[in-house]
Amino acid sequence: MYMEKLLIENIQPSVRSSSPHLKTFTFTKVHMGQKAPTITGVRVYTHELETREVILDLNITYEADVDIDADVKPAIKVGVKGLQLQGMLRVILEPLIGQAPLVGGVTMFFIRRPALQVNWTGMTNLLDGPGLSHLSESAIVDIIASLMVLPNRMCFPLIDQVKVDQMKFPLPRGVVRVHVLEARDLVAKDTYMMGLVKGKSDPYTVLRVGNKQFKTKTIKETLNPRWNEVYEFVIHEAPGQELEVKLYDEDTDADDFLGRFSLDCGDVKKDREIDEWFTLEDIETGQIHMKLQWFSLHTNPALLQETSDGLACAMLAVYLDSASNLPKDHREFTHNEKHGKPPKEARLTRRTNDPNSYVEFSIDQQSQKSKVVFASKDPTYDECFTFFVHSVNNQVLNVEVKEHEKKSSLGKLTLPLVRLLNVSDMTMDQRFLLERSGANSQIKMKAVLRILTLEKREPKVVTPPDQAQEKVFSTQTHPEPQTPVPAQPVQGIPKVPVSSVPLSRTQTVPVPMPSSVSSYNELQAEYTPYRRSTFVSTEPLRSTPSTPSQMRRYDSHSLLSENSIASSRFDLTDNATYPEAILNHQGSFGQIQLTLRYATLRKRLIVIVSSCKDLFSCSERGSDTYVRMYLLPDQTWKHRKRTSVKKKTVNPVFNETFEFAVSMEEARTRKLDVAVKNNKMLHKRERKEIGMVLIDMSEMDLIKGFTEWYELTLPGLKKTN
Repeated sequence: MYMEKLLIENIQPSVRSSSPHLKTFTFTKVHMGQKAPTITGVRVYTHELETREVILDLNITYEADVDIDADVKPAIKVGVKGLQLQGMLRVILEPLIGQAPLVGGVTMFFIRRPALQVNWTGMTNLLDGPGLSHLSESAIVDIIASLMVLPNRMCFPLIDQVKVDQMKFPLPRGVVRVHVLEARDLVAKDTYMMGLVKGKSDPYTVLRVGNKQFKTKTIKETLNPRWNEVYEFVIHEAPGQELEVKLYDEDTDADDFLGRFSLDCGDVKKDREIDEWFTLEDIETGQIHMKLQWFSLHTNPALLQETSDGLACAMLAVYLDSASNLPKDHREFTHNEKHGKPPKEARLTRRTNDPNSYVEFSIDQQSQKSKVVFASKDPTYDECFTFFVHSVNNQVLNVEVKEHEKKSSLGKLTLPLVRLLNVSDMTMDQRFLLERSGANSQIKMKAVLRILTLEKREPKVVTPPDQAQEKVFSTQTHPEPQTPVPAQPVQGIPKVPVSSVPLSRTQTVPVPMPSSVSSYNELQAEYTPYRRSTFVSTEPLRSTPSTPSQMRRYDSHSLLSENSIASSRFDLTDNATYPEAILNHQGSFGQIQLTLRYATLRKRLIVIVSSCKDLFSCSERGSDTYVRMYLLPDQTWKHRKRTSVKKKTVNPVFNETFEFAVSMEEARTRKLDVAVKNNKMLHKRERKEIGMVLIDMSEMDLIKGFTEWYELTLPGLKKTN
């Protein structure tokens, strides 16, 4: 019922307003089918309790047997006979209240655009029609998918005190300023003499956060370009929203891919400022140098610092509610119209009684438009817009209500931003009288000004070595944003036992108090055997020997430098060397805790990378580590699994889950190649591995599942622990 209402009341008007050729678009049949969405993983964030909210990330897979028909025109019909949707849905429960239903409202949205496939009927005939030839099936899917992504939200208030508009349009979390500085060692994509001579590239960078995208200028014929450009993004969810960076080589035909990387804006919020070289992924070589800054939003006018470099000093958020008593057209209020017989155009044009209107906002060169509301003199828009402000004292917000077809003005409003500096909470929420409009034409909106402030980085507390292990487990209640993990209660973490494998330091890890929520335990009944084997095990540390001959047999990509292609075949001695500090290291390379189990219903091998301890420290402040995995013999880029990077620590906590689509029989014949890597080395030809382990699953009970600490080694280095 909800989806039928959404399609008819929201989607249908949007389609009609998108093109003059779609004015009669009508849904004639809406059937959502019998298949329900499947939630394959859940991650819960409870570290923002001071704001009285709980955040959940749900991995959703939906293979729907929907049956939807629509009439585009009398002669053209189109339909949907099934769709597939996969993505991460964020659910926010707020505010938390002290009585039933415990939560004041539920908000849902996709942080990143979900993967969407639609099985159309009649689409070929539709795209051959007038006005739609410039569209394609993929373009239409893009439009549909973007409707579900931030800043769009689905909101459901559960108590009267919570209003929908407050839920749909909360103030953003902050602003990220991105300095795109330079790149180096990019791949040469241009060739000469029929490909015999390698040339250079013409690189440019594309930056994206949500639906906002920027493109840098193109630097001609270089593998080490310098851009020195600055871009700013409004961040609605941190952690959660990611900065996606892609590099391309500009060509006359199709542009060539030069690498990518992504960074969660929550990391920028936590560190306040990040200035470093990022290694590009899915490409043989290349790094990009970027500086990222997090700006908080404040209401103190004393913090305002206007600059002359064109960068924003403030942010303006405008919530457009509605308009009232709009004139039918501009003739109702123009004073220079001649009296008497109406003009010929007016006599011949068949007009509706009420206008089709939209609102256009502008601050200097920034301009944004609302949706079109048809045939209403009291339209409700219900939309939110954000603008960057460079000079609060001089800039003005221009608001103009326009008629849709002729773009003629139905009323104007001018709001100097300096007025917002002097009002309470820098907020004006009221009805504004429109100029050059009807006698009582008004627009209802809320304008909120916030000062952008770059806060100082919090001082870091140096933890004594003997407390490092305790700190690792104490921080698990504040997880970093990562790929959601299959829902599983942490009933307790076992003590790390002393084993026959000598360790650099043996220490007992404190066990957290288990949760006692009965409903939660009921939900997890499926995982009961797995939990028992995972958290009650007292087996000693398992150390799988990883000899060079073993590793070469499988030609694992982990044995090659990060700059080599996955299909390369080299011996260890023919490749890049380890850093000197690692070559001279005497002692353990640390341990890694992994959980392996097989999900029989879904036919997936699940690997949970929990944490590492006592890793090799690549600097005085620790290492910037991540974990890379291959399920041998698959070693191509698309088969690579990788965690996020944990910075400046030798005891990183990942808690990330990965899945391999293999049968149970096949999983028993495979080996899991795991490498712990340092994200940045001093020299690009140095190897990044600081620890490895090869896990043979032939003798393991994958159905029951298990959690083990594995000793890390480096093949080819004979060390005495």
